[in-house]
Amino acid sequence: MMQQFEAAKARCPGALVLFRMGDFYELFGEDAREAATLLDLTLTSRDKGPDALPMAGFPHTQLDNQLVKLVAAGRRVAICEQIDGPASSDGKSARGLLRREVTRIVTPGIAADESLLDPGRVNYLLAILPRAEAGGVRVGLAWIDVAAGRFECAVIPRDDVADHLLRLDPAEVLCAEKDRDVATELFSSTGNLHAVTARPDWWFADAEATAAVGKALGGRRLEGLGFDLPADLPGLAAAGAIVNYLEENEPTAIARIETLAPWRPGHRMEIDEVSRRSLEIVRGSASGRREGSLAGVLDRTRTPMGGRLLGTWLAEPLVASAAIDERLDAVAALAADASRSARLAALLAGIGDIERLTGRVISGRAGPRDLERIGRALAVLPDVKAALAGTAGLLGAVGGRLDPCADLAGRIAATLREGCPVFARDGGFIRPGFDERHDRLVELASGGKAWIAEYQAREIERTGISSLKVGFNRVFGFFLEVSRTHAAKVPADYVRKQTVKNAERYTTPDLDARQREVLGAEDEATRREIELLEELRLFVAEHRARLDRATEILAILDVLVSFADVARSRAWVRPEITGGGELVIDEGRHPILEQILPAGTLVANDLALAAGGEAAPAIILVTGPNMGGKSTFIRQAALFAVLAQAGSFVPAKGARVGIVDRLFARIGAGDDIARGASTFLVEMAQTARILNRATARSLVILDEVGRGTSTYDGLAIAQAVVEHLQAQVGCRTLFATHYLQLAALEKLPGVANVQVLVQQHRDELVFLHRVAPGAADKSWGVHVARLAGVPTDVVDRAGDLLLGFESAGTAPAAKPRRKPAPAEQRSLFDP
Repeated sequence: MMQQFEAAKARCPGALVLFRMGDFYELFGEDAREAATLLDLTLTSRDKGPDALPMAGFPHTQLDNQLVKLVAAGRRVAICEQIDGPASSDGKSARGLLRREVTRIVTPGIAADESLLDPGRVNYLLAILPRAEAGGVRVGLAWIDVAAGRFECAVIPRDDVADHLLRLDPAEVLCAEKDRDVATELFSSTGNLHAVTARPDWWFADAEATAAVGKALGGRRLEGLGFDLPADLPGLAAAGAIVNYLEENEPTAIARIETLAPWRPGHRMEIDEVSRRSLEIVRGSASGRREGSLAGVLDRTRTPMGGRLLGTWLAEPLVASAAIDERLDAVAALAADASRSARLAALLAGIGDIERLTGRVISGRAGPRDLERIGRALAVLPDVKAALAGTAGLLGAVGGRLDPCADLAGRIAATLREGCPVFARDGGFIRPGFDERHDRLVELASGGKAWIAEYQAREIERTGISSLKVGFNRVFGFFLEVSRTHAAKVPADYVRKQTVKNAERYTTPDLDARQREVLGAEDEATRREIELLEELRLFVAEHRARLDRATEILAILDVLVSFADVARSRAWVRPEITGGGELVIDEGRHPILEQILPAGTLVANDLALAAGGEAAPAIILVTGPNMGGKSTFIRQAALFAVLAQAGSFVPAKGARVGIVDRLFARIGAGDDIARGASTFLVEMAQTARILNRATARSLVILDEVGRGTSTYDGLAIAQAVVEHLQAQVGCRTLFATHYLQLAALEKLPGVANVQVLVQQHRDELVFLHRVAPGAADKSWGVHVARLAGVPTDVVDRAGDLLLGFESAGTAPAAKPRRKPAPAEQRSLFDP
């Protein structure tokens, strides 16, 4: 048996092997130690002493629950099942060692079952291939959503890899053995070090990898798919490694792949790694989940596919104004037609996750209930199509493309009865009347009620025993029961079988023959039922392209209805998409805070930015105290650009948004101990990336640049950054700062000041959260410290020291506290 276990380990390197032994799955050695920690299992051993083999296990009924935990922890799992059953075909007990084989391999990146996946998150397997070239290191990336079959690849600079990893958030990263350390370092930014899988270097070789891709795509030429050879070879090599990995672990998933698409920059708004985290577009920074994020505000989707697509639209906003307006037109139409929107929402609510169910069909793991759920979803499509009748634009286009799939829905409904079991082995899922042979076997297996009634009547007539009846139980099979009062009438061909109270039970040659037929019919009916289910599965799998198109359309509708629902209920307005460089907001409200705070408490503010600085400033310096709302104000502007270009309405009285090609938001910073980088170094690295990559069409959000070093160093860096953005880049910029001296930069063309207003009442500070023109004259740091609960003696001492600093420019010596006479602060910009 241990030889079987070792063979399974060799077949699946790096995987935890779940080894079936009777009604349990067992793990041995290091697998047992790891599983005991991850699954909270008891570690045992059959032997004693230091050389004893560790063991751990759980009942086979817990497999699905334990797989969820293992996949969530980033582990690969191999399931080694008993191939030989407990009994042979002739009914005799199997003797000797049972044969076992690895029947399934589950990894974080290729998991496709609903039970293993987050319904609101796309589950990507990503392959990475760094290559040193004359111009520097380029990286080939390829990624696939196995459950949906979407497959893309790209070739990008080394510095952009972290941005793509955060955008895609892959569940597993595949790399060559030689690149394991590089991939682990890159993937560490996602916080999941265990899901890096290394495979042989030759998997990533150009010739072998492109051959694997070509085979998976049915021999189609890669140039015909939009690839530029040899420039795209690193990305194609990574794609080939993914195909090899699927071939090794989940061969049926290859049939799900329809095409391989090249990813190109410039087709979506580029949002870098730091900006995604700072703006909380898809996940809240505190929870790591959708709650508390922009996606959480907008997600009123009714289907899992729609929830995933909504996240994609927000993570990758459009940059083509025609496509953005097409989405906005659809949202406007649905927002204005509440009855149509509500009807669509009600229809979508009953559809479920067709996308992942289709993946199960293609992989061969779909059970009766999976197919029944697909049938129920397809039955809704004609009503969805009818609900879109008379619409125009994007709604009319998707309505016209929507295939009702009536033949598929009809075949499933005709084959399966309602309330199907999860597993085929449970039986009883074929609709009566669908298959004559199956109906006959079911009737026979159930004892044949018609035959029993006929036989019983015949025997009553033959024997004259009116109380005679035919019965059945699983111990004695069929029998004829005769009360003892009629014992004298029992025919000679009756054979006594059992004695019960006040009666005798008999059998006859006819009943024995019938019993043999029934026992055989039960197994035959089960086999026939599974045959019919497999025929239905293959029929549905043949139409996967139609199912995928329907899934895509339903997901788009779901997101549009969700956008419209939010816009209508929260009084959001349609943004005007322009060809210029402006970002103008009339009484804008922060979309996330609007949902969190009590109604009426969020203060709305205006904003006017314009690249070029003619109609409005290109750069706005935002000053004011901590807790005054500076960060909220500048974040709000970035979120408006994301919302508008994703096709959503915005929380304001009005908005005009010129297309943003790249969005940068540096808000707050932390150190990176693992790389030996201080907070200030991280901040400067992020600032350098912005200055080197921003274009005139970009939107830059900067908060407190230069605060991590000495006052004069920080002030000098902050001023130099603003001057560079003004003179060299010319993009729309919001720059929040406590360096009040920077207010003098408004003398530069296209630079203006705004401040967040506060009022002082005695020693208390009241935050108005209102943004007004002009620069703040104080930072109010000591007052904010008092609000934060800093001890009174510390706050008083800080007030004394502040006055001393402002009057002398240096710290006073340690001596009894006394309040120096107020003095005017010296200007950094004096001649």
